[in-house]
Amino acid sequence: MRCAVLVVWLIVLAGNSIAQDADLILTGGQIVTVNPGFEIVEAMAVRGDRILAVGANDDIRKLAGAKTQAIDLAGKMVLPGLIDSHVHATGAAVYEFDHPIPEMETLDDVLKYVAHRADVLDDGQWIVLNQVFITRLRDQRFPTRYELDQVAPKNPVYFRTGPDAALNSLALQLNGIDKDFRITDGQPGRIETDPQTGEPTGIIRSAGRFITMKSPEKSPSFDEQKSQLRKLLADYNAVGITSIVQRSADESSFRLFDSLKQDDALTCRTFLCWGVNPTGEWETVAAQIEQAASHPAHAYNNMLWVRGVKVFLDGGMLTGSAWMRKPWGVSSIYSITDPEYRGVLLIEPERLYQIARLCLENDLQITAHSVGDGAVHALLEAYRRVSENDFPVRDKRPCITHCNFMSAEAIQSMKELGVVADIQPVWLYLDGKTLLRQFGEERTRWFQPYKTIFEQGVMVGGGSDHMQKIGSFRSVNPYNPFLGIWTTLVRQPRWTDVPLHPEEKITREQAIRFYTINNAWLTFEEKEKGSLEPGKLADFIVIDSNLLTCDVDAIRETTVEQTWLGGRRVYERSR
Repeated sequence: MRCAVLVVWLIVLAGNSIAQDADLILTGGQIVTVNPGFEIVEAMAVRGDRILAVGANDDIRKLAGAKTQAIDLAGKMVLPGLIDSHVHATGAAVYEFDHPIPEMETLDDVLKYVAHRADVLDDGQWIVLNQVFITRLRDQRFPTRYELDQVAPKNPVYFRTGPDAALNSLALQLNGIDKDFRITDGQPGRIETDPQTGEPTGIIRSAGRFITMKSPEKSPSFDEQKSQLRKLLADYNAVGITSIVQRSADESSFRLFDSLKQDDALTCRTFLCWGVNPTGEWETVAAQIEQAASHPAHAYNNMLWVRGVKVFLDGGMLTGSAWMRKPWGVSSIYSITDPEYRGVLLIEPERLYQIARLCLENDLQITAHSVGDGAVHALLEAYRRVSENDFPVRDKRPCITHCNFMSAEAIQSMKELGVVADIQPVWLYLDGKTLLRQFGEERTRWFQPYKTIFEQGVMVGGGSDHMQKIGSFRSVNPYNPFLGIWTTLVRQPRWTDVPLHPEEKITREQAIRFYTINNAWLTFEEKEKGSLEPGKLADFIVIDSNLLTCDVDAIRETTVEQTWLGGRRVYERSR
């Protein structure tokens, strides 16, 4: 095991360099610095909210004063605080505010839930179920309108999953969607129809704007939202997360985070990525971007920072609407009947270029939800156009969100332009079986190719896209980072016997970087956090296993003993 020499952070005060006494020292551990050399040391000292020194036990003990708190790690491993590059915390926190949502593993589970809601609601009230992805049902398909009719004949049903949805007959009827309905507003979208009868199947893709409904569920007040968000952030801390990127943020979500910050109750550093609707008049789109650029929180603060903009470029792989370079193929899984169907592209090239240029010139990191390889290439072309026609983009770190289906050419373009990406490894674990069945070995070759990305020097970080429920394993899109780390090491989809393209596995060191220093780079904060080095923020966790030597399958069961944010303990495991 490698060991670093003592490095002490010296503070220059009144012209003299004075080594400060530590407020906290941790000794007798395995402290994974994640510095450029990935050095492992025995001890660490903290003063205020910063790391004072790392090094050998005896050297660090010399930094203790009369009031220094000392912790004997008893051999335990310490990591930098983990960072999740993609969450929707404000919505996830209140997802079950009205009533608990059971886990659904089969289509029968879905139909039983809908039937139960029909029993407890009045006739005519809407039954809404969000984000139960068909790739995660053993049946691997949408419910049909007729199946939904059978269990809820007197209630309109809206089974929304990502940008797509399945509706029953009453929901279609109430919204005027029949065999004669056509999309004529010039925006993307698709109403699936039965090729024999021409009747809608109930499946709509990127066409939620045509659905008018009123949910009967009770809505939380601001204080209730704030309380739930605080609970969720505490659960993030419990699995080692000290920083998050809130994607698709708006003023209401900013107010929630800011209120916690004012109460000194914000326990995850939060990078806000402003949600922008890319359609409509350009002046309206530009005004949304300018709102983010002029926001008071656009000035850097290591607890809460408005620094990004997010748009949606395509649909989803979980529902069959990601924009692909080749057709999806007729599919019973995704209810696709058109052999030429490639998915849904939501922004035309000129508008995408305009958005990218305006964001980057206003010091906003632009990212786009880009799942399919077609969308990834379209976004890279917009970034290349800005770089070649307007100004270099490398230092501005334009981003790709999800970036699931890639190509060798896309990775090369990312390297050339300095484009970064936030990727959700757990999707490989949860959805790999369905994707392999749909696309086969050849087209999944470039699905989340971790090893190639690292070898090419492209900066990518790991996230969860957590959207629903509190609970790191029970949530829709689980946010337990150790499950994500494990996935990058084994590439083993659930319900299968073999890895998905094992040639793209990465090392344990790379997997740790994926959730620490790489994610700090994604948010322009690699000099502030992401590694345990003198002068950086004292965000760190103590865990119960050695991620570098333990059995690989034990990694997903890792337990966090303590979580520290800026030298303050925000979580300790109860004994």
